[in-house]
Amino acid sequence: MPELVFFSGTMDCGKSTLALQIEHNRSARGLQGMIFTRDDRAGTGRLSSRLGLVAEAVEVAEDLNFQQHLVRHLTAGGRTDYVIVDEAQFLSPEQVEQLARVVDELGIDVYAFGIATDFRTRLFPGSQRLMELADRLETLQVEALCWCGARATHNARTVGGRMVVEGAQVVVGDVGEPTGEVGYEVLCRRHHRRRLTAAAAGAGALSPDVLPVDEPAAPPGPPVPPSRGVTTAAPRAGSH
Repeated sequence: MPELVFFSGTMDCGKSTLALQIEHNRSARGLQGMIFTRDDRAGTGRLSSRLGLVAEAVEVAEDLNFQQHLVRHLTAGGRTDYVIVDEAQFLSPEQVEQLARVVDELGIDVYAFGIATDFRTRLFPGSQRLMELADRLETLQVEALCWCGARATHNARTVGGRMVVEGAQVVVGDVGEPTGEVGYEVLCRRHHRRRLTAAAAGAGALSPDVLPVDEPAAPPGPPVPPSRGVTTAAPRAGSH
């Protein structure tokens, strides 16, 4: 049975690489697919990975209707055995519903790839609708790492090197490659909550991980013998 599958993960976890691997595996078996993407790092109409792999793709505009696009292609004598959609978080809920109809009414497998939450830890509308409609949800097993070495679970946006939690939901950029002043970084939940990026940690900022701890009390000294009323006076001036 054809499926709508949503592969999700943080930035820098290999989503585009897996999309290109699926394309390679299926095309090597004689199947023909159609690739869609939006705002790829390699430019318009391209699907690329950080490993240097690139494939031609259909650029997804806000008014693109997936079902109508596939129906026109098939009616004109084209063939499509599967559909790959990268950067699926940017889709509208209506476009996700169109992908579900492509599966149910046209009998075509759809593989969607995207990040689930934005830099504010809120679900993208497209990702939310995919979670609601997908036949299968897959979390990518290649884990991106926070600067501290823990598994990265959140996407952080930086402006001028400082993490921000306000602004437009969609600002195109990539991990480690700032677009102007805007950059992105993946963090574990703890450091995302505390807004502690690699730059902030490297600059010697006080980490909220380090909490104040009382100094241990000094061990008690030997007991002082009780006083018996004898005192020692300081010698008087001139005494021998």
